[in-house]
Amino acid sequence: MTRVRDFLRSNMRNPNAIAYFLMGVGALIYPAVIQFIMGGNGDYLVGLAADGGIYMLMAIGLNVVVGFAGLLDLGYAAFFAIGSYTYALVASNHLGVTPIGHSLHVPFWIALFIGMFVAAGAGALLGAPTLRLRGDYLAIVTLGFGEIVPRVFRNAGIWTGGVPGISALDLPSLPGWFQGPWINQNFGWVPDFRFTSANLTAYYVLMVILITFVVILVNNLHGSRLGRAWMAVREDETAAAASGVNTVTIKLLAFSIGAATSGFAGAFYGAKLSYVSSENFGFIVSVTVLAMVVLGGMGNIPGAMIGAIVLYFILFKLLPDAPLQMQGLASSLGLDSLNQANPNGWPGIAEVVKRSQYVIFGLILVGIMLLRPQGLLPSQIRKQELKHAEHEPLATPRQLQG
Repeated sequence: MTRVRDFLRSNMRNPNAIAYFLMGVGALIYPAVIQFIMGGNGDYLVGLAADGGIYMLMAIGLNVVVGFAGLLDLGYAAFFAIGSYTYALVASNHLGVTPIGHSLHVPFWIALFIGMFVAAGAGALLGAPTLRLRGDYLAIVTLGFGEIVPRVFRNAGIWTGGVPGISALDLPSLPGWFQGPWINQNFGWVPDFRFTSANLTAYYVLMVILITFVVILVNNLHGSRLGRAWMAVREDETAAAASGVNTVTIKLLAFSIGAATSGFAGAFYGAKLSYVSSENFGFIVSVTVLAMVVLGGMGNIPGAMIGAIVLYFILFKLLPDAPLQMQGLASSLGLDSLNQANPNGWPGIAEVVKRSQYVIFGLILVGIMLLRPQGLLPSQIRKQELKHAEHEPLATPRQLQG
């Protein structure tokens, strides 16, 4: 009991511990609260949160690459695609229509890790010849890789389904599952449970479990000798190499672990949709995940998670709902003229907001980064670096400042 009290007392002012606690409580009560507010019709919002968890997983993985090791990766969506297509090939009938002529139906839990290891292998293959590069040169290589992979999947013909992609993927299953009011059913035990779109809460719970597993794993890595080596490489690669750190191996491990996390998320994505297509893995996905990491706070796991939550909410809930919300606001204020479209003139407030969604999105990002340049929840090291950068000109003699 004394240990628990000491632990709570020592973490009461720890922003990371507070963030983990709030996110954990929020994750536990979210489905029940949403169903209560929506009168039992909140399945869409629960499913939306499960999809948001995919981006959160990718943000955690990219934070290892960008935040811990200081490597700029602009092709992160490629590993997401590799994980998804790996799951599609080993958990569907698709290989039966290829020259192999024999379909595979690997169980979801095994296919999940197959997708992760294949993506990690792809990360190692990409990183081995390129991680001797630094800065902008490495960013350009990863950007090229991110553009190549979706096009390979799109043009590989019968092997990857071409442009239409691969459909009818196997759904996850469990020996049993609890049902209850969250799906408008009485409490009970369901044997041989299969995940379906009729029970999106099950996908949500599964995603929470996967995120918890990845957070624990990455946290342990961050606090290990490997994590300290990543930070040394990020701060000064030359000094780290002079201290005996094998910088190529350390960067390769960061790249592979980040790729594995993205492949992990990709396998879940393919299983949830029961469909994969190369159109879903474009450059915009890589940029969005990178923005989540930077917005939340590079080098801090709960910061990357918060950045993923905020940015996903803005992109997939706030902005899509904004046109109708503005239309309703104009009507409630008695400004119905704003809702009326005129030929060759004013298109209506809803259409204006719809056309301006990415302008609004950009303004929100600029505003957040101006107010919080270090991120919403930065690591303490990053916070001190920015403070030092702000005060350095003040400490420099005036004759040396420019």
